[in-house]
Amino acid sequence: MAEKAAFYSIHRHGFVRVAVCAPRVCTADPAGNVAETLALARQGDIESCDLMVFPELGVSSYAQDDLHLQDAILERVDQGLAEIAKASRKLKPVLVVGAPVRRNGRLYNCAIAIHRGAILGVTPKSFLPNYREYYEKRWFASGVGLTGLEVQIGGQTVPFGVDLVFEATDLADFIFHLEICEDFWAATPPSTRGALAGALILCNLSASNIVVGKALERAMLCASQSVRCQAAYLYAAAGPGESTTDVAWDGQGSVHELGELLAETERFPAKPQIAVADVDVERLRLERLRTPTFNDAATAAGHPEMTFRRVRFEHAPHMADVGLIRPIDRFPFVPNDPTRLDQDCYEAFNIQVQGLVRRLQHTKSETIVIGVSGGLDSTHALVVAAKACDALGKPRSAIAAFTLPGFATSDKTKANAWALMKAIGATAEEIDIRPAAEQLLKDMGHPFAKGKPVYDVTFENVQAGLRTDYLFRLANQRKGIVLGTGDLSELALGWCTYGVGDQMSHYNVNGSVAKTSIQHLIRWAARTGQFDKATSATLISVLDTEISPELVPADATGAIQSTQAIVGPYELQDFNLFYVTRYGLRPSKVAFLSWQAWKDAKAGDWPPNFPAEARNAYDLATIKKWLKVFLVRFFETSQFKRSAMPNGPKVISGGNLSPRGDWRAPSDATARTWVDELDANVPD
Repeated sequence: MAEKAAFYSIHRHGFVRVAVCAPRVCTADPAGNVAETLALARQGDIESCDLMVFPELGVSSYAQDDLHLQDAILERVDQGLAEIAKASRKLKPVLVVGAPVRRNGRLYNCAIAIHRGAILGVTPKSFLPNYREYYEKRWFASGVGLTGLEVQIGGQTVPFGVDLVFEATDLADFIFHLEICEDFWAATPPSTRGALAGALILCNLSASNIVVGKALERAMLCASQSVRCQAAYLYAAAGPGESTTDVAWDGQGSVHELGELLAETERFPAKPQIAVADVDVERLRLERLRTPTFNDAATAAGHPEMTFRRVRFEHAPHMADVGLIRPIDRFPFVPNDPTRLDQDCYEAFNIQVQGLVRRLQHTKSETIVIGVSGGLDSTHALVVAAKACDALGKPRSAIAAFTLPGFATSDKTKANAWALMKAIGATAEEIDIRPAAEQLLKDMGHPFAKGKPVYDVTFENVQAGLRTDYLFRLANQRKGIVLGTGDLSELALGWCTYGVGDQMSHYNVNGSVAKTSIQHLIRWAARTGQFDKATSATLISVLDTEISPELVPADATGAIQSTQAIVGPYELQDFNLFYVTRYGLRPSKVAFLSWQAWKDAKAGDWPPNFPAEARNAYDLATIKKWLKVFLVRFFETSQFKRSAMPNGPKVISGGNLSPRGDWRAPSDATARTWVDELDANVPD
């Protein structure tokens, strides 16, 4: 019960709340800077921050030139650090502040970590800029090579050096490293070794004056370092109050994770500010776990973990429900940003076309044989086939498209199929599979052949199997290949008929495309003029069709067989698929993320052009119900279908279940471990 009670806490799910801060700076006034720092620290405490990063030399101020060498300033800085440490006893966050620190007759530009009254450690700046407007070597010594040392600061003796990584003992994966401004402009940023030593959060205390174009460079460096190091990168820059004698400041702060911008401060602020985000350190650890290249880099670097010191501290995580400050896409395979969605659709569509073109070139096939149901998947596969013909200079009549109506085929889908086949310019034909199905059912002694309304899995698979059987024999007859239409979501859930069924084809262009992506690809093809107006209008019509296998006749009320009523809403199951396979998250965390994304239809962003009437919300009980269905179907009952899946191009990162690609798993595993974890940790 305790685990379930903690379900709503971000700390239960591997998140650390971080903040980058731009306090008002008081030039050459440590007392004023301490007050401004603590004001923001208290604000961060109220907002339940775990880690707060302040700008470079923020305790003294950065732009004070030779005043850095005034003993009165340095003495007051040391007193100020003691004051911050004392005040931190009543604050939850780890505070990382910048200050000049004296040691052994030298002055260092340092980052200082402070928590619960203790100064945890001091990291000196390695790379001192001394070009154009910078003169840091005039005042500071470099920290390069300084390891295993201590320093007396703020009345405490603490670790000092470039070999420090800080780790919470009671909050898993809360591990951070410190570097300062120019350090990450260098060819070999210290944070790279910090990451290889185990740090998942990389902090940069920067002053960083602003000139035209520099903001984009900073953002690029932060994003790229977070990707390369598979980490979160926190960047804090000086803002209002720094001296503008010769330069200006914009207070640009940001939080990036694996290249994604989670939060940023307003530039050129008139008042102090912080930007807060919840960093998924558990996801970062798992990403490193599944990326051998990261570990190879640690080996090539001489295993930095052997030379770094771990400074451990007790964080005392609150485990309270403080919400989640982090964008969670409802559709992880479909970006919300219109420009990104357009780019993704362009790339996905052309990856599919290129894959099919190469297969046609290799097989020297004269035709592309495809079954067209009038539903989403076959529609998209057909338009991909049309574009492949265009690319090869083949007439679209080389597409042998068949509609294969069965016992439950609706007039609408059949009409859509015919309209689409004609609009595309395919060679269109119809084969009624009912006589063959009736004969097969009769030969089997199935109750349906005796007039009984028995619509079991045999009844369904007789139809699915016959359709595929016809297509393969038609491909033999017409010197072609069968183009598969089944999508990634169906493969994940095992929602396909194995062998002589829709699971099999000669080449499947949709096998790496999620169901929730297909509709956007179709809409993109229509919107961007990939086809003429008549074809585009038919494509849009397909989008309004209920997702159904159309294998069972409508019931007495006229309701047709609904796929999503059986396997769950595809929008939820695609969410589950992404986080289970791409990152290997625990089911309880997947449920937490799904609940955050889907609990309120009015909150957050939706993909462009997403119909208002289709904007759903789900409570936690519903999310848990369908997640359990996913876990059983994915881990226990359907792997054998994926182990024998046909060739097809990988389209989306993490979106390939081919045993030759992203996913290898035994066909006889049990889902017990995942289901037990879900039941134990997610409230009903």
